[in-house]
Parts: sequence; structure tokens; C-alpha cells
Amino acid sequence: MKRTRGLAWGLLLAGMVAVPSPAAPPERTSAGHRGSCLPGAAWSPVTRSAEWEGRAGLQAIDLGKDLFVMGGRGAFNPFQTTIYRDVWKSGDHGGSWEKVSDPAEWPARAYFQAVRHRGRIVVLGGQNFDTVPNPGFPANCPPPSSGIPCFPFIPASKFFNDVWQSDDGANWTPLTETAGWEGRAGLSAVVFKGEIFVFGGSQGDDAATGGQGRRLFNDVWKSRDGAHWAKVTPAPGPRWAPRAGAAAVVKDGFIYLLGGERGFTCGPVPAPICEPERDLYFNDVWRTRDGARWEQVTPAAGWSPRPGHQCVVALDHIVCFGGYGEPTNPNDIWASRDGRRWLELEKPASPPWRAVNPDDAKYDFDALVVRDGPFGLFPSILTFGGDRERFELLPEENATRVDNDVWRLGLPFRPRH
Repeated sequence: MKRTRGLAWGLLLAGMVAVPSPAAPPERTSAGHRGSCLPGAAWSPVTRSAEWEGRAGLQAIDLGKDLFVMGGRGAFNPFQTTIYRDVWKSGDHGGSWEKVSDPAEWPARAYFQAVRHRGRIVVLGGQNFDTVPNPGFPANCPPPSSGIPCFPFIPASKFFNDVWQSDDGANWTPLTETAGWEGRAGLSAVVFKGEIFVFGGSQGDDAATGGQGRRLFNDVWKSRDGAHWAKVTPAPGPRWAPRAGAAAVVKDGFIYLLGGERGFTCGPVPAPICEPERDLYFNDVWRTRDGARWEQVTPAAGWSPRPGHQCVVALDHIVCFGGYGEPTNPNDIWASRDGRRWLELEKPASPPWRAVNPDDAKYDFDALVVRDGPFGLFPSILTFGGDRERFELLPEENATRVDNDVWRLGLPFRPRH
């Protein structure tokens, strides 16, 4: 997740509703006057069909003058999922797009990270979703009633630990082909105090997609130039559990880590033996000033445990939304000044993407905060692409559920008091 600056206008986000402490389940209450004093915080489509193909696990970067979208995967296909290595540029805040690199010099990948560092795009890690023929298909497949997936091809992903750099999205330079950290996808990355930090992620293909399972990480690495990496030695004390798909932001001198997962789906294991929100997903929040010493801000934020979400910093708040859930995706949006006390936004800021039906809520999208409006003073949250596929649906239906749209959440400049 890219670092963004928020305008410190106090509690400005539209429709905020106080949430009880984590010991009690969060409740919705009427936004009432609090929502009415902040007009204009609402979702609108910038484009419903960008020039780039629909994709998930992509990355978006703001270099000031231009926005860039790159990489990602198409809809899941048991034979071969399309993985992208293209780069697209927009000079009008996502309304229109120009292809600037296809293929890019770096190998095709999804679920990687990209950060802005010293005015350049830096791409890190990810996986390529390669497959190989399944020698046991179909003779040795378990019966359909088992719920265990069996495909004619099985995952054999390569997990990258390379780092690439570009100042224009068209020309790329490898900073290192083998960073010190192990190859991984679903990693988190931020720029903090002039250094790139990489942490978490996983290696190995998930059993839910026919793979042999994953290894999860909770290590932390940093680099001043993207080429030379040092492992941050953990300090004594508490530390977050290994995970992938966590959101990360920088705010008030801290790196924050929020949510994530240690598995996507329970598969054939029934409830109550396995329940994703309880057993696989996280909604804890952690922070650190140096990557070595971590403080648990809350073991359970107001929002439900989830992976595939995004968090950004806007108007001096951490804003989190989207993500994957079972049996349905969450379609709420939450904000917090400190990561401990969370407020749920209501209409018109919620639901994200106007997704009244959870089937329209996204996961594995990317998000940025940009400045637009007169003199660039008005902050907006932009989202790019994303996924609405479900494990239980057939490939032909899932093929229509990977998006190439851009949405905007316009935020108010100041309260009306």
C-alpha cells in the first residue's frame, strides 16, 4: 500500500458512526446530523471499462503527474490463468489510459507490491501462477462430493524476490534479481523514513486452488536503495502472526499492519470445525516505529476479519474497505484516527462502489489517495480493478467478475459548521 498524506481537518469523513469496544459486537446506528454536515463524500465511477483488461492482484502508483496501473491476473482458469506484465498510464486521474509497456522487462506477476520511492516506481515480489499437467487427472481425482478441487492442471507458481525500478513506467531497470528475503506473494510494502520495508506474505500455492499448500511469513526487511536488503532483527516482545494479504499504511511516525489471512477458504471442512472469519482471517491491527518492535493496537478492529482489502490514509484517518469473505464479501467502509477506535461510515460513503449487493463488492483491488479539484486541494480515494469471483461458481461465470473499472470516493474539504 502506498503512503498518502491526509488533511488534518478532524473527524470529517461522512456518516461516521461510533463502534463499541471489541468486546462487544459492532452495531450500526443512525448517522443523523453527523452525516448531514459533511456533504459530498460519495462514490462515483471514473470509468466502468478502462482500456486495460480486467484484473486482480494488480498495483497502482501515483507519480504526481500521472497514474500507473500494472500487472495482475485475469479470471481464474483451471487450465491457465492470464497473468499480466503490462503498464498503463493515465494523465486524467483514471478516466483514460495509454499502454506504455507491454511486455515490461520484469516477468508477468500478480499479488506483488509497487511503491513510490525517490520519485520512481519500484516493483517487488509476486507470483506467476504457472501450471503443470496433473498426472492424476481424472482417474485419481476424489469424488465431487468430497469438495476437494481436482483440475487437469495443478499450480506450480514461481515466487519472485526481484526488485525493479522505473521513472516512467516504460523503461525498467533491475535493482536486484534476488533480494535477501525469500520469494513471496501477498506481501506488504511501504516507504518509511526513506527506506522500503517489505514484510509478511506467503510462498506456495494454496490447496484451495489445487496446490500443495503455503508457507506464511512474518519477517521484516528494509532497503534504502531497493538493491541491498537487511533483515530487521525482531526485538523481544509481541509480534503479529505470519500472514499474507495484510494492508499496510504509514501514519504519524508508525507503520501500521491491518488484517490479512492464513488461508482463503475452509474447503471441504464444515462449520463449526472451520469458520473462515474465526480460523483463517485477521482483523487485528499492529504498528511499529522501526520494524523490530511491534505494538498490538487492537486484537479485533470493528470491521470483520478479512483479506484482500485495502487501507489508505486520508483526512488524517486510516480508511479500510473491501476484501474477501465467506459466504459473502464485506461491503462496508471504516475509518480510524489511531487504529484502535474504528468508526463505520454510512451513506453516501458506504457501501463502497455503491455495492448494495455483496456480489458487487470487490477484493484484490488497489487503491490510492490523490488530490484533485480546484488547486488540487480536495482528496479523493481511487480504486482500480479487483475481483468478485467465488470458489463455488463455474469458470464461465467467474470470467465476468474480474473488473477493469476505476471508482472515486470524493471526500469533503472541510466540515460545514
